[in-house]
Amino acid sequence: MSTTLTPNAPADAAAAPAGGGRTKLIGILVLVIAVGAAGWYFFLRPTPESAPKPGEVVKVEPIQVNLAGGHYLRLGMALQLTETAHEVDGSKALDAAIGVFSGMAVGEINKPEAREELRKELEKELDHRYHGDVMAVYFTEFVTQ
Repeated sequence: MSTTLTPNAPADAAAAPAGGGRTKLIGILVLVIAVGAAGWYFFLRPTPESAPKPGEVVKVEPIQVNLAGGHYLRLGMALQLTETAHEVDGSKALDAAIGVFSGMAVGEINKPEAREELRKELEKELDHRYHGDVMAVYFTEFVTQ
């Protein structure tokens, strides 16, 4: 007769709690959340709008605008278009300039800080009229009399 010896199971293996499956489940859940967050970050998160890139500069013919007290302003300007701008007609820019400068006092528009404020006001109006195709206005002539 032959006897085969089988190794005894460790005593602490029988006493181990059945929570080993719960630890694995928590680990898998954390991994799934991490992968989901990374996927959202790289593929679905909203991207901030970048500033428009400058394109062509279009020169607009100078005009004379009536000011208060019988004075006038000879105003020439150039429009800095965005890279994605379509064909831009200068008539909207001239109309906006007339609206901004008409009837102002000579002393008021000759001040550098006031001129800069008027430029910003004109840029805001052109942004509206050209639907974002004009990003800046440069004065090429600015003569008062």
